[in-house]
Amino acid sequence: MTDQLSIDIHAHFYPRSYLQLVAEEGSAFGVECRFDDTKGPQIQLSGKGSAPLEDRFIELEDRIQSMDEQQVDVHALSLTAPMVYWASPELGLRLSQAYNDACVEAHDAYPDRLLGLAMLPMQSPDLAVEELERVSKLPGIRGVYMATRVEDKELSDPDFFPVYEKIEDLGWTIFLHPVNVVDPQRLTKYYLTNFIGNPTESAIAASHLIFGEVLDRFPKLTVCLPHAGGTFPYLVGRINHGWGVRDECQHLKTPPIDYLRRFYYDTITHAHPALDFLMTLVGTDRVVLGSDFCFDMSYEQPVQFVKEHPNLSAEDQDLILGGNAARLLGL
Repeated sequence: MTDQLSIDIHAHFYPRSYLQLVAEEGSAFGVECRFDDTKGPQIQLSGKGSAPLEDRFIELEDRIQSMDEQQVDVHALSLTAPMVYWASPELGLRLSQAYNDACVEAHDAYPDRLLGLAMLPMQSPDLAVEELERVSKLPGIRGVYMATRVEDKELSDPDFFPVYEKIEDLGWTIFLHPVNVVDPQRLTKYYLTNFIGNPTESAIAASHLIFGEVLDRFPKLTVCLPHAGGTFPYLVGRINHGWGVRDECQHLKTPPIDYLRRFYYDTITHAHPALDFLMTLVGTDRVVLGSDFCFDMSYEQPVQFVKEHPNLSAEDQDLILGGNAARLLGL
């Protein structure tokens, strides 16, 4: 192995300033944050509470200690559920600013260890572009984090095109993550919202970006799919066949399978054979280290998962552990 940095591009962060703003103003929109000194903050969404957030999500010192234990050199910090789209445009902007400024502060505190992926108030594309222009000038912000859909709008909605244009101009990557999943009533039991819902959302988002011609309109735009692309890599053959026989798809001139390498994919498969299939399909130069830090569905040892893979050369390990991510993040 070389001295390649290990870069985790799927590492969640809940800054206290964001949580406090949710606590102060979120209830009018059905979102609350309750603080408990013994258990940690708990986010309530539509009456359902998340698990209490442990200190590693919030406190930088605890995060750095965990990173050291995991042999992870760099975290690209990202906000996850409930993100900011549930709020009014004005509050969504302030939530985004609170989060993005906290990422800058984290980078200032640990410039060699922590970077930020910006949150944007996508419910108001004009405000999203405004915030994107602001954060593009701030140190440590290296990309954009976005949900696989924005409330009831798919990512192919033309309203979002000005945002994509600006992101493409910056040369940044969009990193996706599910917030709301398809048909959640059927998935409530057994935590299937996560096991099945989250991976399915990635396939839906990727398909909308392809068939909605977003990737054609913005040819330099790069998108990173979470959870190793979810079900998308394993459905692309079926999608490609459907494109060839269904009238609804004939507007797309390029076969969907040809878009596989327009995406990047993190390593969160929880199974080496699944990662093997992904790498066979897209190449090791399209796979980046991810952990889902630090939920119970995360890798506690994401670097070890890659290093223990029986079919990876030292060169491939370097690409996946940090080389590919360094390119995406402009390091």
